[in-house]
Amino acid sequence: MAHPKRKQSTTRRDKRRTHYKTSGPTLATDPTTGEAHLYHRAHWYEGKLYYKGKVIMEKEVE
Repeated sequence: MAHPKRKQSTTRRDKRRTHYKTSGPTLATDPTTGEAHLYHRAHWYEGKLYYKGKVIMEKEVE
């Protein structure tokens, strides 16, 4: 039967035994469009780029 050469630390042991899981990303709702997006990220909505409820850039139409 195999035996460990060194004692495994309690931190290392407890990391393996934990049941905590990571949660999904938190979403924010834009105040002007009502669109859900990631925090601190700009997002496109109807051809316009929004950040903090303000239009930053518009898509060029060719």
